Amino acid sequence: MDSIVTAETTTAQQASSCPRRTALVLQGGGALGSYQAGVFEALHTANVLPDWVAGISIGAINAAIIAGNAPERRVEQLRSFWDEITAPTSLWPKPVSMTPMERSAGALGAMLFGQPGFFAPRSPLSWLGQPQPSSLYDTSALRSTLERLVDFDRIAAVETILSVGAVNVRTGQFRYFDNRQTRIGPEHIMASGALPPGFPAVEIEGDPYWDGGLVSNTPLLHVLEQEPRYDSLIFQVDLFQAYGPEPATLDQVLERDKDIRYASRTRSATRAAEHNHNLRAHAQALWEKLPEAVRQMPEAQFLNATRCPTQMDIALLIYRPFEPQGSAKDYEFSRGTMQARWERGRADAEATLRAAPWKQPFPPGRGTRISDVLHELYVRERGVDAAKPK
Repeated sequence: MDSIVTAETTTAQQASSCPRRTALVLQGGGALGSYQAGVFEALHTANVLPDWVAGISIGAINAAIIAGNAPERRVEQLRSFWDEITAPTSLWPKPVSMTPMERSAGALGAMLFGQPGFFAPRSPLSWLGQPQPSSLYDTSALRSTLERLVDFDRIAAVETILSVGAVNVRTGQFRYFDNRQTRIGPEHIMASGALPPGFPAVEIEGDPYWDGGLVSNTPLLHVLEQEPRYDSLIFQVDLFQAYGPEPATLDQVLERDKDIRYASRTRSATRAAEHNHNLRAHAQALWEKLPEAVRQMPEAQFLNATRCPTQMDIALLIYRPFEPQGSAKDYEFSRGTMQARWERGRADAEATLRAAPWKQPFPPGRGTRISDVLHELYVRERGVDAAKPK
């Protein structure tokens, strides 16, 4: 964890005296979040334990379960959560396969009856009175689930850093709740996943908050911008893919539209993070070449406040199913689908850990290196443009 430093300690001095930090960054994506649980299981098995877990929406729930449990119980508690919220309801037939029709039936079941331990539809009578509900579903069951599966005292002890993002409904301002500054409770996790109009806003400190994904669906920038910085290995787990074939049906169009909208915002955030930290690296290199007299100039002092010698390795893990999942994939909670996504996340993480591109010499003159081990496999299987994102 972070050591206590004086106000005079610079980022450069702090970074040079600390080992590399491992961070896990979890995007929002509803039912797709079991992929993240599979990724974490592979990291846990390989004894790659995160010092920092940051999440938004379903990523915040997974992050809280990870940070709020002893290392040896984390996978077990993640499994408990995902098994509970994907339990079939007696009011709806259990899917026997994962065909597109069965997936659609699973999504329809979630819409009509909710998911156990997570959310439930409002009573029809609640819409007849005044004031009417401000959301389609009630999420009080999620609070009980979090209180049972997450040790919030452990989170308060900051054994693992936890950051979750939400947006203030009144001001529109995005805010991260970080256990180094805030005692995080179930309400902070629920706020991060309170996606309107499905879920109600959650009150924190007198203000209502909605899902952080309305503004930013990945917390990468928060992890890179926080000071003091450390050399870091960051596993960024995304749930929507930027690349994909041309859709042939209306449902595929809706799914592709959702992928592009969420993936493009994540890509923009990743590019911005990469650019900003590369600027810090160049500022550091330039500062070391400046004579002392130039360093005293106001322009150089501005440069001094910007520079940073830390190296950030970002390993991308992106959920890329080899077949269409349907436009309702982020609220399709069928048990079989959940298990398939979990296994895919574990397999992808295992492949990434075997390749371990972060063990290669860091490229000179840069502060950030982004790797995507599974990209080439994906484009071979799907036949899409093999050019990597620039």
